[in-house]
Amino acid sequence: MRLWHRLFSEHPASVGEDYFEHLRAASSFGGRMLLGGLACLAHGIFPFLFTTTGSGLIRQLHADMVQNRQRQTLSQQGLSGAD
Repeated sequence: MRLWHRLFSEHPASVGEDYFEHLRAASSFGGRMLLGGLACLAHGIFPFLFTTTGSGLIRQLHADMVQNRQRQTLSQQGLSGAD
């Protein structure tokens, strides 16, 4: 039983989440990536469609994953990212 607990909790804990928080976040990222991928495929066929969707999505995903995690880490340490 300890193995199962470790398998399902070790990584989420490493990013400051419990299993269900991680499930929600990962599902949100995955869903947006799937939709963005479909937009990119449509753009390949019809170049006039979704001209900035892929690059905009990548910027937003990066901000959500990396920059927000850095701000969260700083706030947990009692530091401000504004300085």
